[in-house]
Amino acid sequence: MSMTDPIPARLAALKTTPTPELKQQWRALFDSEPPPFNRRYLESRLAYRIQELAYGGLKPETIRRLERLGEELDGGDRKKSRIRADLMPITGTRLIREWQGVEQIVTVTSDGFNWQGRPYKSLSAIARAITGTRWNGWVFFGLKNLRRGA
Repeated sequence: MSMTDPIPARLAALKTTPTPELKQQWRALFDSEPPPFNRRYLESRLAYRIQELAYGGLKPETIRRLERLGEELDGGDRKKSRIRADLMPITGTRLIREWQGVEQIVTVTSDGFNWQGRPYKSLSAIARAITGTRWNGWVFFGLKNLRRGA
């Protein structure tokens, strides 16, 4: 980054740019309509995009690494997650959730969960398999408040 770099000045200018103008920049930089979020969100995403276009974005391997880390946090090793063993439902407990008219039954095992005859390390992985989208498994199966009360 050189002293004549215009990017820091562009970033600083975002703070005083009127919102309609920020939305105009959004259309130019993202080629889409700005989301209906607050001004601070627009500023931070525009600042990131301006830098990304000027200096380059994340390398593909960095993106893959972040996705892998997300998978680990979302559905991996229980020791790494914040779920304490004493907050786990008792082995043999059956968790039942109806999804789109189909009853889904998960059994708690000594080292995770079992759904449709297959072992899983996390409820989030099962919730994702059922719904096709990311869910916090504890929320999906209605266990969130149980954990808080412990």
